[in-house]
Amino acid sequence: MKVMQTKLPGVLIVEPDVFGDHRGWFMETWSAKKLADAGITADFVQDNQSFTAKKGTLRGLHFQMNPMAQAKLVRVVAGAVMDVAVDLRKGSPTYKQWVSVELSAENKRQFFIPRGFAHGFVTLTDNVEFVYKCDAYYSKEHDRSVRFDDPAIGVDWNVSDPILSEKDVSAPFLKDSDCNFVFEEK
Repeated sequence: MKVMQTKLPGVLIVEPDVFGDHRGWFMETWSAKKLADAGITADFVQDNQSFTAKKGTLRGLHFQMNPMAQAKLVRVVAGAVMDVAVDLRKGSPTYKQWVSVELSAENKRQFFIPRGFAHGFVTLTDNVEFVYKCDAYYSKEHDRSVRFDDPAIGVDWNVSDPILSEKDVSAPFLKDSDCNFVFEEK
């Protein structure tokens, strides 16, 4: 596996080695040892999968507050998305900064989003299947979101009229959020 740093420390792009021949292909999507060597030591406890029917659907920006914050390793198994991570850790040198990566069934890339970051994606194709590992269980009580179009964050989603859920339409701006992430120097 090839692991690449992004401009946000701890947010990583993972490119699995793909072995193919005339029958098809094979890849490891998770290896605790290989990814620990690259700095991903999350103890994943839950796998999730979502399906999105229409191109231009935006999901995000989502996170779970402490003490139920989640690190995620995400990938696309059908279609393509632009995936986004936003640093929400108050006091971080990269606070409110974001990074994006295209994830697709074709490129087989994965994206690691550590705790303390919001996550979202916009579909670039119809019929997207999105899978992800989480290192904490879902907690409705700690589930939060911030506005996808918050000007204090300024994500360029490259979509003019996204399809949104009611949750994402009514999400607060970060300044009005009760987000409790704080940067801890390592």
